Amino acid sequence: MNILKQNVKTELNVKGSRFISELFACDSQNEARQILKQQKEKYQDATHVCHAFVIGKTCEVLGMSDDGEPGGTAGRPMLDVLKGCGITNIMLTVTRYFGGTLLGTGGLVKAYGDCAKSAVEKAVQENAVEELLEKKDFTFSASYQLYEVIKRQIKDYKLYDLEENFSDTVNLKGKILADQYDDFSARIKNLSSGQIVL
Repeated sequence: MNILKQNVKTELNVKGSRFISELFACDSQNEARQILKQQKEKYQDATHVCHAFVIGKTCEVLGMSDDGEPGGTAGRPMLDVLKGCGITNIMLTVTRYFGGTLLGTGGLVKAYGDCAKSAVEKAVQENAVEELLEKKDFTFSASYQLYEVIKRQIKDYKLYDLEENFSDTVNLKGKILADQYDDFSARIKNLSSGQIVL
């Protein structure tokens, strides 16, 4: 299973209607609601802002909305593409500006499905996806002297979202691959002579 590394945007025109597809990394239903709220504010003048999302290691959390399009013509085809694309923790919004020509239910299903496909294809082409790896959070504080020693040693590990805050001590916070966590924790403990326990 893969996840999205960066947002992706594509656009389609179908019989005068403009469809703007945007893919976002999304880790929870709450985050999906926030993204949707931002999109609706951004595109206040649009006819519809439809969405679908897939969250969880086995894509167990799903959601969608037709946002006023006929039932099953927007959210469902978008969700079907997301469920089959091998990417999780992802949200797609498709914003439609009506072009004056009715597309009919079949036309809408095809248009929204094509929007989802084009966004997913672009994400893959632009290398905007990466393998979903389980990560664990870590946080610890160290003296400046100890920090210099630790800093040289932790280069052996791939760390994510690393934050270093310097005050009386150096506070480190980040994520590490779950299968490296115990080794990392033991190394920090040894380097600090047992002073630092993750």
